Amino acid sequence: MAALKATPPRPIAPGDVVAAFSEHLGEWTAAQITGLDPDHQLVGVLHLDWSGPEPMSVAELGDVGPISRTRGSFTGELAHCHYEWVLPRSCKVIGTLPLLHDQPSNSYAFGWAMGLDLALERRRRRGDESKWSDPWAKSITGSGLNEPLAGQAGPHEETRRLTVRAVESLDCARLVERYPTLTGLTLIGPVTLSSASSLNELTSLKHFRLSDVFGMVGADCLLPRLVPALEWLDLVSVPAEYATAMRRLWRPEEPQGVHLRIAKPRKPGWLAENLNNPLRDWDGREQISAAIYKKASAQYKATRRAVLAVLASGDAADVLTPRLVELGEQFGEAFNELDERAGFIETVEREELYDALGAIIIEAEAESGADLAWAGKDLTGGCESVRDW
Repeated sequence: MAALKATPPRPIAPGDVVAAFSEHLGEWTAAQITGLDPDHQLVGVLHLDWSGPEPMSVAELGDVGPISRTRGSFTGELAHCHYEWVLPRSCKVIGTLPLLHDQPSNSYAFGWAMGLDLALERRRRRGDESKWSDPWAKSITGSGLNEPLAGQAGPHEETRRLTVRAVESLDCARLVERYPTLTGLTLIGPVTLSSASSLNELTSLKHFRLSDVFGMVGADCLLPRLVPALEWLDLVSVPAEYATAMRRLWRPEEPQGVHLRIAKPRKPGWLAENLNNPLRDWDGREQISAAIYKKASAQYKATRRAVLAVLASGDAADVLTPRLVELGEQFGEAFNELDERAGFIETVEREELYDALGAIIIEAEAESGADLAWAGKDLTGGCESVRDW
């Protein structure tokens, strides 16, 4: 007997019309399900040219059709996209219609984004061709979130979607105090959190994404009863204890409309060894085996130790230069050998290898307080002279 194909956690089928309130429009909008892809757990979604009060049935939409995109470089393409096949909890099925478009979409995205295409098209129809930016979104780098609120204008209630990058540590209680009305929060590390359980105070949170974020334990989990609007949860490279607890709490919520992805849970031993390893993202990457990752990390760590020792020797720059060039050559040749064996170094990996060499110099500058740009040029120059990747 053939195995049954997987079905979406919330029942949907081609022809179904779904409706949701759109923050971009300030009213409700609608879309049609055009197809299901069980193999990849994707759904085709055709956004409709309609908005209005909350509809109770398809009949209230009138003679509705799909959005034709004409802004920017678009030349009439339909607003048709593949999304993850979990129907978000903020959406509801209001009925069914014959398919308004029966060809598969060539576009892929995450998050459904109900109403955004229609808001942008209406903007163009009004003659506004200026570049659009999300008025409720904010991106922060550096240590801005760890500064005291004194002298600030108070909580930033106008910010609803926040992305934080390049922050070594983050006090979540302070984040909640400053941005209490967030509906979307993305933290991209490596970053170590404190007071992570405070994120449960973000009661309007709908989208939550963590990547290379650490410091959390099981007791810090977001709780479904405290963040009842959450519908998109993406955790990549977080502590294993936290990942396990979040999966246990949120897996039962999938049938209610929660998209859940948890990948690369990190055990304490991995964190101790790799938290400051700039090649840590190679662990688990599709074209990089565990053996190659282990050898690549070992080579990086050996190069780091050698470079830091050379720069700490106190010798003059003219003495250090040939040593640094040699270390760069050894680094390049080591990865020549690895790539010849596995063929895994592409554009992204090449850039990451140079970033890894740069990270060593940045660390040495932080320790010495000196400008070591010249040392970085020697090190990368040695690598560049021999690399085949």
